[in-house]
Amino acid sequence: MNLGFPEMIFLFLLALLIFGPKKLPEIGRQVGRALSEFKRASDEFKSQIQSEINKIDVEEHTQTILPPSPPVGSVAAGSLPAETASTEFSSQDHNG
Repeated sequence: MNLGFPEMIFLFLLALLIFGPKKLPEIGRQVGRALSEFKRASDEFKSQIQSEINKIDVEEHTQTILPPSPPVGSVAAGSLPAETASTEFSSQDHNG
């Protein structure tokens, strides 16, 4: 809603006629308080939504981290890849 200066003057004069000059400042204060309360509530809502989004992002980030995979062909498992086994045996032949 885009109000120009003539529309604002018209609304002010209409309110002045309807409520009178004594009630108009009180109504203005009440409207100002209501607008500030609405702004405060909307800011609080925005911050709550943002904190929930951040919490979800952190949870998703921690879920994507995978544990390390076990090594292929470890000595403890008793199996070595063919390339590693042949180089170990050939080096033992030269040393012994």
